[in-house]
Amino acid sequence: MISVSRIRTVLLGVALLSVSGRAVADTIVLRNGRRIMALSAVEEGDKVKYLTAAGELSLPKSIVDHIEKGEALPMAGSPRADAANLDIAPPAAQPPGSGDSDAVEHAAVHDGAIDRPYIAKLKGEARLGTKQANFNAAMGHHAAASFEISHGDMEHALADERTALIYAPEEPALLMDVAYVHLRRSEYKQSLEYLERARRVAPDNPDVAKLEGWAYYGMNKLDQAVAEWKKALALRPDAEVRAALDKAQRDKKEEESYKENESSHFTLRYSGAAAPALARDVLRTLEMHFSAIESALNYSPPDSIGVILYTQEAFADITKAPGWAGALNDGRIRVPVEGLTGVDQELSRVLKHELTHSFVQQKTHGHVPTWIQEGLAQWMEGQRSGENAVVLGQIYSEGHAAPLGRLEGSWLNMGGDTARHAYAWALANIEYIVQADGMGDVERILDRIGAGMATEAALREVLHSDYNDVTQSTAEYLRKTYGR
Repeated sequence: MISVSRIRTVLLGVALLSVSGRAVADTIVLRNGRRIMALSAVEEGDKVKYLTAAGELSLPKSIVDHIEKGEALPMAGSPRADAANLDIAPPAAQPPGSGDSDAVEHAAVHDGAIDRPYIAKLKGEARLGTKQANFNAAMGHHAAASFEISHGDMEHALADERTALIYAPEEPALLMDVAYVHLRRSEYKQSLEYLERARRVAPDNPDVAKLEGWAYYGMNKLDQAVAEWKKALALRPDAEVRAALDKAQRDKKEEESYKENESSHFTLRYSGAAAPALARDVLRTLEMHFSAIESALNYSPPDSIGVILYTQEAFADITKAPGWAGALNDGRIRVPVEGLTGVDQELSRVLKHELTHSFVQQKTHGHVPTWIQEGLAQWMEGQRSGENAVVLGQIYSEGHAAPLGRLEGSWLNMGGDTARHAYAWALANIEYIVQADGMGDVERILDRIGAGMATEAALREVLHSDYNDVTQSTAEYLRKTYGR
């Protein structure tokens, strides 16, 4: 999530062409059932080569079952996006059992649906108390959870994986699966609880260390994340863990000389180039914004939020953000503050923008599309559509408005003008929703997305409108409110 508060977002001159901001991914499905998400994947000779945030990697073609093309990637810049690009997939190991386990899984999920009567039958047989019957019931629910994960339904996946544990409470693979779902929901403390249980019964499993590294990274505990990823690599070579470790070590090296401060809801690290008075002022401002956003969204993030204050050079080197970015939130709020001695109006707006991202990310478990993230962050920091309204109306009337579906994915590769266009449309849509029915509708949309509902389905349920309806209503709102 990126703030553009430090660049002028007014759309000037002629209408821009429609944007394709959606990041498209390929999914590599291995013969053992493991799924690897990549920016792109191609077959070349006896290899499958795939592009990730860590660069180009490859797999032997012999272990690949097939490649699924065209799945949407999560929003870049968020912990969930890092997880996708760096292959934080469900643990590959399956619980040990008889040769019937594959048959149970195929019977539990078939023809594109979960067979609940069959799973209920397995649970009934488990009442007999035999080890195999309990294992089969666990496998039935595990298969259902795997299907739900593949469809983005983390809420029901978590329920099924927890039920599987009732029948096999000490099975490390199931414990790791529950932990994985918690990770996907940005619930890092809960994930660690299950990973610690898995470690007690499987102390040398590299997937436990790999997932614990991501849990600590999500909690802004770099030392622990680095230690776990080093342990994972010592147990098994893993290109994605290596990439994650390299990124964490870059952060750790940059921040070794940083000073630290904290408040009720924030842990702040800042470069020695930033004055302690500025750090204290930043914390006071963030706490003020925390209360305002908490009230607006009727939600309070459960964990402390990490904040890093950089020099301009360090911000560019560490984040690799595009030149038009004024700040970044990838689980921690990263802001360049070089030359400032206190929080001015512009920095206050940037902090509120990025803090909104933290709220929305945790409230929706990382599932919210970019246009809602960026539109709501702009609205909360105080921006409105006034100066952009005429140009946006012209874009719409000429048929060049970017469909909301194209603004769901990453915007990081957009050029400056295209990014301004995307941000302006995102703000206009959120502004229309809030002005039409109040912030309560935004809250209800976020709740539904957090429960696993697709964004357009959430809009239909709350607003009784699909994407095209919302875009049309937004254009009409701009015309009536701001005129031509």
